Amino acid sequence: MKKICRAVGACLIAASLMLVATGCTTGGSGDDGYVYFLNFKPEIADKYAAITEAYKAETGKDVKVVTAASGTYEQTLTSEIAKSQPPTIFQINGPIGCADWSDYLADLTDTEIYKHLADQSLAVSTADGVWGVPYVVEGYGIIYNDAIMRAYFALPNKAVSITSADQITSWDLLSQVVADMTANKAALGISGVFSATSLKPGDDWRWHTHMAGVPLWYEFSKDNVDLGKGTPATINFTYSNNMKNLFDLYINNSTTASTELGAKTVDEAMSEFAAGQSAMVQNGNWAWSQVSNVKGNTVESEDIKMLPLYMGIPGEESHGIPIGTENYLSINAKVSEASQKASLEFLTWLFSSDAGKKAVANELGFIAPFDWFSANDVPNDPLAREVMGWMTKPGIESVPWSAFMVMPSQDWKNNFGSELLLYAQGRTDWPSVTTTIKADWATQAARSK
Repeated sequence: MKKICRAVGACLIAASLMLVATGCTTGGSGDDGYVYFLNFKPEIADKYAAITEAYKAETGKDVKVVTAASGTYEQTLTSEIAKSQPPTIFQINGPIGCADWSDYLADLTDTEIYKHLADQSLAVSTADGVWGVPYVVEGYGIIYNDAIMRAYFALPNKAVSITSADQITSWDLLSQVVADMTANKAALGISGVFSATSLKPGDDWRWHTHMAGVPLWYEFSKDNVDLGKGTPATINFTYSNNMKNLFDLYINNSTTASTELGAKTVDEAMSEFAAGQSAMVQNGNWAWSQVSNVKGNTVESEDIKMLPLYMGIPGEESHGIPIGTENYLSINAKVSEASQKASLEFLTWLFSSDAGKKAVANELGFIAPFDWFSANDVPNDPLAREVMGWMTKPGIESVPWSAFMVMPSQDWKNNFGSELLLYAQGRTDWPSVTTTIKADWATQAARSK
């Protein structure tokens, strides 16, 4: 019988991250235990080598880290967990993942990583236990290069009255600025306002999950849907046309023709932004390394900023960027107690020791939701600072990631991505996209019960 899993708290994140760090100690693991972490995030795969080396130098214990390719985590986990030495630490994506992997989840109630979670309501839990602990709080939005934006606002013939990008506080202003920048792109030295809208399968998560999560959250909020009960049986896609507003803005003011977007990747989009070919790109705070590490990067750290995903939804002016998580660590209940213990010791070290916390903040770039972290233990990259700024902006509420938690399946997301590609290529219209993904939600939701 599947667990009825829920992850409900999000509004205390900003306050909880400011708690003073507390101390902890870790003990040794059994000699027959092993640690194998199946990592979800390809963009930080190379960072774990130094982390595991530091852990071994301090404790004498090995940690194996394997990273799934983008968009393949569920398939990789399915394959790896059936092996004779399966992952001991893996990731679930909230209540849906909790239900899917319920037979493999160890109870984390009495673990240090749960006890030191600054807001324990963020965990994935049931009446019977705690099955997933979030390890990072993230935010995403429209990242922009303020150097290019300042050049635009300095144009003598600009068509808007505002004078800086941080004055863009609505869909109307965003769309006006983008249209005028496109008209002036030669003067600005850009190929398009937005980087390529990556619609290659596996790289289309920025749209079918991140972008779609915003209108769905507004819909669920408007309809008072209790997301703690899991995936709704149906969606109305009330704000479908609002999503279309922003999606059209991206593909019609891009560096790349809409018919060519099916071959574009996230890395290519970020490289265009880093090279100054575009002024804006939708992504999250994890993307700083995808900009700063590009050979020939022209974007200065002080010029990288972030705007919300304005779409014209009523009330969005009082909301900021989406902030939350879909990243939960779980321990494999099927491995030995010694391996479970060793895995928990590694995670406790990673998030509580001085060396671990430094790596989490400065190498992995995580805003970690544990009370081991103080206000000084946050990433030093500019996008992390942008997220922290939006989290604490007076009069602004963050858009939670709660809609992510109830998307019925990865298949639904992939099918949505396919529909968006067909639309971008002119092979279907938006009403058909809306009808198709609504019907597919009902089908996938019924199948997941």
